[in-house]
Order: sequence, then structure tokens, then C-alpha cells
Amino acid sequence: MSRWFGQKEIELLAPVGTFEIFKEVIQAPCDAVYLGGPAFNMRLMRKGYNFTLEEITEAVGMAHSLGKKVYVTVNNLLSEAEVEGAREYLRFLEQARVDALIVQDFAVLALVKEMGLRLPLHASVMMNVHNLEMVKALQELGVTRVVTSREMDLQTARYIHAVSGMELEYFIHGDMCVAHGANCHYSSYVFGMSSSRGKCMKPCRWDYRVKKDGSVYPAEYPLAVKDMYMYEHIPELIESGICSFKIEGRMRDASFVLMLVNSYADAIDRYIGDPVGFNRAQDAQFLYEHRKRDFSTAYAFGKPGLANINRRYEGTGKFYSTGRVFSTPTPEKEMSDQRISEVRGCLSGVLEKARTPLQKQAGARLSVRVNNMAQAWMALEEGVDDVYLSGDVFLPDLPFTKADIESLCAAKGRSRMILGLPRMMSELHFEQYAQLLGGGERLDLDGLLVTNLGAVHAFRELGYPMLGDVSLNIYNHLAADFYGAQGLDRVTVSPEITAGHLGDLLMHARVPLEMTVHGSPTVMYMEHDLYENTELMEAVGEEDNRYVRNDILVLMTDKGENPVYRDQHGRNHLLLSKELCLLPLVPELIGAGVGCFRIEGAPYSVHDLRTVIQAYRQAQTRRAEAKTVDAMELRPVFAGYTLGSLQFN
Repeated sequence: MSRWFGQKEIELLAPVGTFEIFKEVIQAPCDAVYLGGPAFNMRLMRKGYNFTLEEITEAVGMAHSLGKKVYVTVNNLLSEAEVEGAREYLRFLEQARVDALIVQDFAVLALVKEMGLRLPLHASVMMNVHNLEMVKALQELGVTRVVTSREMDLQTARYIHAVSGMELEYFIHGDMCVAHGANCHYSSYVFGMSSSRGKCMKPCRWDYRVKKDGSVYPAEYPLAVKDMYMYEHIPELIESGICSFKIEGRMRDASFVLMLVNSYADAIDRYIGDPVGFNRAQDAQFLYEHRKRDFSTAYAFGKPGLANINRRYEGTGKFYSTGRVFSTPTPEKEMSDQRISEVRGCLSGVLEKARTPLQKQAGARLSVRVNNMAQAWMALEEGVDDVYLSGDVFLPDLPFTKADIESLCAAKGRSRMILGLPRMMSELHFEQYAQLLGGGERLDLDGLLVTNLGAVHAFRELGYPMLGDVSLNIYNHLAADFYGAQGLDRVTVSPEITAGHLGDLLMHARVPLEMTVHGSPTVMYMEHDLYENTELMEAVGEEDNRYVRNDILVLMTDKGENPVYRDQHGRNHLLLSKELCLLPLVPELIGAGVGCFRIEGAPYSVHDLRTVIQAYRQAQTRRAEAKTVDAMELRPVFAGYTLGSLQFN
């Protein structure tokens, strides 16, 4: 089955969560379905959902008999322990003749290539593909389709398709995330439930209060976005070069999915049959009356602002088939001496099983990401090994200028000056950084901190050493090896990695690894601008912030305050209410093979950041002196300390 508008093939792609749902939906007027198997996918939270191996085989046969396709999601991050199982699963999927895999982890691409499999590969939305350079790089790796970033507007999609010819898949209806794909780590830090490994506990749908400048604002669910709704915009989707219209909903029941498939199929067919006389609004009221959440076109036509935030049924569980919400605001676990001791034991065991030479290092480097010139000068005074000039500067500080970079490079001494790139890079960003780095006299930089595959593809020919930032989300040695083969000298471990999985990674690692050990890392990175709440709403109360300046917006629950910083690009960075602190684990981390310790310095004053740097310098020097929590020569600036994802097994 296929649909054509002129020379453009159009696919209506439906979600199916169980084999019973599949048997109904495959008979409906969709062109393809996507589903998950028993493991390695982003819908592992709900028991009884996903397909057995036998059901996958039968589903493929049924779909092919009807001229339809089956795509299988292999779209979560793999731990080291899962790599061998993934090999067997991929071999099975090829034998089952599935039509493509939807993948996030570059380890899967590596396995498919290593095993000589002929499985078509589609880049998952969790790859967060958001620029042309990423698409070009993926084409070179053999990827045949990209599920675009949820934040990609149709104008950008049209440009990317026109230049690259890549097949583009676009979400047209259903549940959306407020954060960029694979850029939400909140669930991992608080629950040990990775949102990149199919176990997200949905902290974006908690009840928060917004507070800024001493005022409290009435935004009960400020991160809870509406459902995507593109039913009335079929013409714009086709004109933009979108080839696959994707409905979200692998956790929805059959009747709901069928309603969406029948409605969108009818709209597409009506437009193909009579594009000039197409009635956009026909049957739109029916979908509206049967909605779960309210509707939004999200980023399809530009940044939606507060119009993207939902209130219908939030907190009631009515939008889940099970009638329950995933989680409620929960305090981070306390950092305990017992858990520190357990993590030490886990890391110490790495030395006994080491399979690579990384554990034989004499010491570790210290890096710090700075947000302004005062922090940068102080870091040089302290002799920090690698100073990262942030590409996402938190306001009210201003971006580093060329003159700033030149003055710091001239005075860097033995320190290395590394220029960080924005986490999300638009086509404009590529033009700007190409001009800065290659448009004139070469800067005396010691490297680039790259944040996405597109940046690697675009700038590796300039000759600057490249280091991988946290947004590359390295969870296994195959992904690290992939980026090593792309020319990166060092990569940063995923912030979602647990203690046991970190130990496994270190045992297999062949590429030098960096790890964020201190600060309040960004746990949710988003285009949605929470500061608009305070610009467009009237305050309902007064209350000062407890730990950060009053001009910094915070999200409050009865469990704590999470600061939110806006960067120079207008993007928001939600931070933990506590500080990550791995100071007691420094000796074991060095011994296990972590080659560089990173401090996220942006939220700190110069004085507080200097104190943190000195504490880690001392810990690196006195490796034999393992400290308990009470004995740490450091006091938190925020609400307390946490081990982050390492507090979980």
C-alpha cells in the first residue's frame, strides 16, 4: 500500500503496542506500523506491552501479505551487559525480514555493520537530529531515514530534505516531550530510571510552582505539553518533504489508535484526491471531542510558547490507559556513607577485571565548564587542565567574544583552552562557528567540545582536536569507539549511567573517558521558555528563592527548588535542586579508568567555584585518602549533595 502526491510518496505510520492491537490496526488504512520487541526499546515501563519474538515474526508476515511495512524500535541506550543480547536480537530481526530498525544508540549501527546485516536503519527521535550536518553524517553511515527532532519546524525540514534528499519522518499526533530528545536526565538522577533507556518516570508532568523575582506564578503544570495535532495541516506536511506521517501511541488501546489512523488516512486521501478543494476542518471537531490532552501544532510553525502547555487532565491519570500517573514529585536520595562504600566496591572491582589499558593511568585531568570571563581567569589561576568556554552561556552573562577567546588563549599557560559548542546547533550556528573557526586567522584553541554528530562532521577538517560533550550520551564502549573513529580524543560518559553500568563501561573502554563529577548539571534541556510564565502571568504570591538569586526562575515542589537558567539562545536549562558531588569517589574513579573529571561551573560564584576546584585538586593529589560525607572539605551551595545516577545499581 502506498500513497502518492505527484512524485512524493507518503506513508501513514501507526503505533502498535501489543499483537492484539496490531491485528486490528494493520487492517486499517495505514501504510506501516512500528512496534517494540521484548527488550531494547523506549516503552519498557508497561507490563504486557511490546511483542514477543514469535509475534514479531507473525506480524511481519501479516503486514507483508497486505503490502505494508513493519518497523521495529531498537531505540534505547545499551549497557555493556546488553551488547551480546543485542547481537542475537539484531540477527533475529534480519531473519524476521522487518523493514527497518528505529535506533538511538550508535552501538546499534556499529553492530549492524560489524555483523554484515542488511537491516535498513532509521534514526530515532532520540538521536535528536536537528540540522543538515547531522543528516549528511547519518547518510554517510548508511541511515536511510531520520525521525526529526520534535523541535524541528517544517521550514527547516523542507530545507534539509531539499538539500540532502533524506527521507524525513515527522510526528503528526500524540504525546510529546517538553525536553529535547535524549536531553532529559531528571528521571535518572531521582529514580535511577533512564529516560533514554525506556523507563522515564515523567517528571515533566509533575505539579510545580513557578517562582521568580520574589513572586510566585500560577502555572500548575509548566512542563506538561499538549498533544501534537497536525490533522488540519496535511498540505504543509507534504509540501515540506515529510515522507512518513508518524502517530505516537504505542501505549494506547486499539480503539484510540484506530480512530487516529482512520481520521488521518481520510484527510490524506481527501487532500490527494482534491488538493484545491481540501476541507482542512472536516471531522476536526470529532478528534477534538475525543482528545486525551488538548492540542497543539508544537514547533511545526515556530516556537509555540505557553500555547504548548496543557492543563486538561494533568495530574489525574486520565490520559493513560491504566488510569494512573507515572510518578509524583519525589526528593532526591540522600548521599549516604553506605551507598558511597557500595559504589567504591563496584568501581574497585573494575581493576580486577580490566580488559583495557585505561585503568593503568597515573592520574586524571580536571576540566571545568565556565560561564563568564571571571570564572575563566580564576580557572587559569588554579591551573585547571582543561577550561571549557560554554557554548550555552547562562544569562545574564554574555557569550564569549573572539577577543575574549584570544586573551584567554594568550594567558593559558599549561592549561588547555577548549571552545564549547551549543548543545543544539541550527544552520545559523554552523555559519557563525564556521566563520569564527575557519574564516580568518586560526585561533590558538586547544580543541572543541562538540555536542552533536553534525558538529563533528562539519568541523573535523579544521584540524582542532575534538572532545565529546555529555549530549553524545555515551553508555557503552561501542558508542565511545564510534566517536573515537570519528576523530574524538575523549568522550564524556552519559549522565544517566548507573554505578554498575559505569563499572562495566570502564572495563571495556578503549577511548579515554571524561565524567561530570560536580555541579548542578542540566537535567532537562528545552526550547520551551519558562520565563514567559513570569512575563505573561500575574503573580499570586510572594516568596524569595532559597539558594539562587531571585532573578533566577525556580520550579518549586514541596520537595525542593529546581533552578532554571535561560541561555543566550533562549533555551532553558532545568537544574537539580541538589549538587552532584562525587568527591568521595575520586580515588576509585581514577583507579577504574576515568581520565578526566569535569566540574559544571556555570551556576557558581567565582569564590564558590574556586573552592570546588581546590577540593578536587586536593582529592586527586591525595588519592589514598578516601573521605566520608561528613569529612568532605566542602559545603553545598544548593540544597545538598547527591550522587546522581551513581546512587543506583
